[in-house]
Amino acid sequence: MSDKNGLLDGIRIIDLTRVLAGPYCTMMLGDLGADVIKIEVPERGDDTRHWGPPFTESGESAYFLSANRNKRSMTLNLKSPFGIKILKNLVREGDVLVENFKPGTLKRMGLDYKTMQELNPGIIYCTITGYGYSGPYMNRPGYDFIAQAIGGMMSITGPEDGDPVRVGVAITDIITGVFASNAIIASLFARTRTGESQRIDMSLLDSQVATLSYVASNYLISKQPAKRYGNGHPNIVPYQSFKTKDNFIAIAVGNDSQWQNFCNAAGHEEWVSDERFVTNEKRVENREILIPLLDDLFIGKDAADWVALCEKIGISAAQINNIEEVFSNAQVIARDRVVEVEHPTAGIIPMVASPLNIITSPPQIRQAPPTLGQHTEEILKDMLNYSDDDIKQLKEERVI
Repeated sequence: MSDKNGLLDGIRIIDLTRVLAGPYCTMMLGDLGADVIKIEVPERGDDTRHWGPPFTESGESAYFLSANRNKRSMTLNLKSPFGIKILKNLVREGDVLVENFKPGTLKRMGLDYKTMQELNPGIIYCTITGYGYSGPYMNRPGYDFIAQAIGGMMSITGPEDGDPVRVGVAITDIITGVFASNAIIASLFARTRTGESQRIDMSLLDSQVATLSYVASNYLISKQPAKRYGNGHPNIVPYQSFKTKDNFIAIAVGNDSQWQNFCNAAGHEEWVSDERFVTNEKRVENREILIPLLDDLFIGKDAADWVALCEKIGISAAQINNIEEVFSNAQVIARDRVVEVEHPTAGIIPMVASPLNIITSPPQIRQAPPTLGQHTEEILKDMLNYSDDDIKQLKEERVI
């Protein structure tokens, strides 16, 4: 942990999110130095505190730990008028409010954007929902898996002749969190010039559609439906995985010059001049002919031999690692992608480091993921000037 200030030092985030998309967003802001106050339901807390195994020996969920560092946890019963009052006081002292309730939930509590803006004219108010605050799906609950289904990701993921497959991590949640943090930082920057608040409406489906990127562009330009290519690429061949003698490798032949170099190095000079394969456009057209030839080629040597050959001629290739191999990879180790953090109940825990490598002001892990309600009294005393007697009464009335 570190006491160094981050780029967002002095910015206070009121975090009403749970599960992954919202917590990932606020964790990124916390990594950059913001003071993130995570509001949780008393006694139970964020749903992911109970998602496991695995758990640490002290009972902390690995899932929860993955998205909640650099936050302070405060329990608050928002079904209580006193809980609402406390939250409003926190908003007065904050810069950003992030929430991922169903649309309309906070409005019914009297916590909508207009009300919060009256309390704090400069507030940045960010909602993260499944489908946004408009459209026929607005009131549906939002789940990463369902967003991947509706948003087309599953239709282009998986074997060409197999079933649609979701991405192996909740990628829509994570991307939505990243997009939301970008929108918040842009809004904070604009506020320094205009003093104005901003209302941000982020949705899983919007983010998922944006993540389709060039696949979406391919369809919009050609009007041809996208399909699954397994680990292949719709626009580049060969750019996929192959089974070798002992393992799988991924290889990316990005242009015709690289293709020529590969053919010569692999002992198939005749492919260089073969009209079916001479350009990438031709290789894409004839992938059903070329890929079986390459399958037969790659199976003849070990993965390490192919990777060494490709590195020698300047072509990107790698063995496909499992997660254990990822964290023993020399480059991952050299870049310090795992950091150890002292947790208040679990002791020293390993965590994936922030990917935001800002050399001059690196992100810091100032606080381990908090235990439930760990900072409730601290926040009430230091920010809102509550006395010990006040806090005792709030506990008795089950407000905190």
